[in-house]
Amino acid sequence: MLEMEEIASGLKFPEGPIAMDDGSVILVEIERGTLSRVSEDGKVEVIADLGGGPNGAAIGPDGAVYVCNNGGFEWHHRDGLTIPGDIAPDYSGGRIERVDLATGKVDTLYTECDGSPLNGPNDIVFDKEGGFWFTDLGKSRGRIKDRGALYYAKPDGSMITEAVFPLESPNGVGLSPDEKTVYVADTVPGRLWGFDIEKPGVIKKSDGPLPGNFVGAPQGLNFFDSLAVDAQGNVCVATIFNGGITSISPDGSKIEHFATGDFITTNICFGGKDLKTAYLTLSSTGRLVKCTWPRAGLPLNFHNK
Repeated sequence: MLEMEEIASGLKFPEGPIAMDDGSVILVEIERGTLSRVSEDGKVEVIADLGGGPNGAAIGPDGAVYVCNNGGFEWHHRDGLTIPGDIAPDYSGGRIERVDLATGKVDTLYTECDGSPLNGPNDIVFDKEGGFWFTDLGKSRGRIKDRGALYYAKPDGSMITEAVFPLESPNGVGLSPDEKTVYVADTVPGRLWGFDIEKPGVIKKSDGPLPGNFVGAPQGLNFFDSLAVDAQGNVCVATIFNGGITSISPDGSKIEHFATGDFITTNICFGGKDLKTAYLTLSSTGRLVKCTWPRAGLPLNFHNK
């Protein structure tokens, strides 16, 4: 198991961590419906009350935080653990939001694409051009489940396009160091996919029956959640049930698992001067922790500079 230091506890299903230069971590609390800042001493401050289900988050080219809001889950509390379920009774619709860090002002950028509603936006990553890829996990409604998709959009609200549809349950999203590949973690199958990028927002057409390239999958039961890429191009995927972080090499030949002790480990980001400090969201137990990672993280566009 990783040697972890707890930064904060009592968080309401934390996700979407962003390591800031001042040592704080900005994250979402999905159950609480907020974008929050956790200081180095563990103090939690609400930046913005978003409602619904704020999920993935990233710093954009203008310094604002862009949030994937899934619209809300129903919640189950068992034996001191918090577990998300199907669509919330007060589901408020999927959307992409922009949060001004200085004022806390929230703007809604996108709620649909070409007439199809966003059902459950989940994770987000910016490319060097200033646009962003994001996943939509979909929503489960009893016997009915939406199929997911991969989208690309511009942060000024002027363009959104559907890049890949359908996907079973797309969750984490990240870019290879050369930005020629966009990775998507597929939750329920526990598979990592790679899609070749033709140009921003456009995926190269696959020659085979699958929409992209299968990268890898660990043995056993592993639901996939969000992800980050390290400087060597390994994709570090948060895993559920087999709680921890699973590192998968770009060709899928090497898979390493780092256990955390929380069966719903949802995300990882890198910070610190050398980007070797990993911040992890342990969501069922409501904790933010940090540890030293064996490899440096990949610097993010418009952040980690």
